[in-house]
Amino acid sequence: MNVTGSEIDSQPAVWRRALSDDSLIEAAGDMLAAPGERVLAIGCGTSWFVAEAYAALREGAGFGETDAVCASEVTGTRGYDRVVAFSRSGTTTEVLDALGKLPQSLRKTAVVAVAGTPVAQRSDDVLVLDFADERSVVQTRFPTTVLAVVRTALGEKWAIDADAALAADLPAPPADVDHVVFLGTGWTIGLAHEAALKVREAAQAWSESYPAMDFRHGPMAVAGPRSLVWVFGAMPEGMTETVAATGARLHHDGLDPLAGLVLAQRFATALAAHRGLNPDEPRLLTRSVILART
Repeated sequence: MNVTGSEIDSQPAVWRRALSDDSLIEAAGDMLAAPGERVLAIGCGTSWFVAEAYAALREGAGFGETDAVCASEVTGTRGYDRVVAFSRSGTTTEVLDALGKLPQSLRKTAVVAVAGTPVAQRSDDVLVLDFADERSVVQTRFPTTVLAVVRTALGEKWAIDADAALAADLPAPPADVDHVVFLGTGWTIGLAHEAALKVREAAQAWSESYPAMDFRHGPMAVAGPRSLVWVFGAMPEGMTETVAATGARLHHDGLDPLAGLVLAQRFATALAAHRGLNPDEPRLLTRSVILART
């Protein structure tokens, strides 16, 4: 098995380790769920999608206004009480630049897999999930463990269905799929974006992601018999009929959405194998994006 696949398979154990650590959950609550704070969440790539999911979860749970912005697009012109920077490596150039652009008075929190890294050093508070770090370039268990901790710290009661996701059949044979569309609502929009990124990174395949209701506003025009439309979370009214009209295959399961992301990771690596690709060696990608300065 490749490294990416073994890290996908490790997720049930890693989640349980995280959620059994009371001090970790308490620290996450203090840093990520302080009531009434106006929070900006930032990241790049996978970490941006984690930031989107976190923002929707935190605001939806009533802890306060929470925005998510791609780190490269942070302007520093809006008033926040705290910025939460997600970065597995703790070295991403755009995240560091964003932290430097924001006011010194703004409390800065880093969620990283590696302690002592530049992002951590520029932050006032640091949440380190080193046990969830990965050897692979393509992120899998670190972002899902972060969201498992976030959901628990916010007081959500949810089903840890990761074992079921590892045992479930794939929703379609990879040989039958040329195009995947992931849809979500609320916090699962971030999961949809992340699932689509896994398909692009691991399998170099055509994948898209949207808020579920927006699928009708144009994207459905390119879906066809070799498309797979995958819905995270609640199924919007009429979506079954909409997808049927395109001729695409529809997937919607009873798994917790975070476990559904695990299944999507498995599908991405299976699609990579079908295409003769090694997900441990994604094209043009590295573990961290560190930009050269001229």
